[in-house]
Amino acid sequence: MSTDEEQPDEPIDILLVEPNPGDSRLFEENFRDGKLVNTVDIVPDGEEALDFVHQRNEYADRECPDIVLLEPQLPGKSGIEVLSELKNDPGLSDIPVIVLTSSDAGEKIVQSHGIEADSYMQKPLEPGDFVDFVRSIEEFWVAIVQRSAEQPATDSNRN
Repeated sequence: MSTDEEQPDEPIDILLVEPNPGDSRLFEENFRDGKLVNTVDIVPDGEEALDFVHQRNEYADRECPDIVLLEPQLPGKSGIEVLSELKNDPGLSDIPVIVLTSSDAGEKIVQSHGIEADSYMQKPLEPGDFVDFVRSIEEFWVAIVQRSAEQPATDSNRN
């Protein structure tokens, strides 16, 4: 199977919630350098993430993201609080959230709060690993789109 078949047809609007400017820059550069056809918006904290998805304040004219990449350790409102708000808001609960962890323990910590993300991915440690990481996000998105396309139109949204 060629990787072209796995590429999304439409660009994915990705919201990265990442407080570390160095990691944010690596994400942004690797999306650009990998010639991936996605839009990446980056916010540094939980308050701005919620403003972005609610399309309020300075983000009022922005599109709601297709997917959120969420660092759980954020200044101010934590990633766990952001995840909780996203998953408990009927207007936002369909947005897939990938929690970025630095270890398996990070996934367990988030889960211990009784909130489930759609997926957990370990953040790449080496700059060279970012392209593979970004491609795995695209594959996750393609799987989500394919799964929703296979559901009959009469299916109700059940959580």
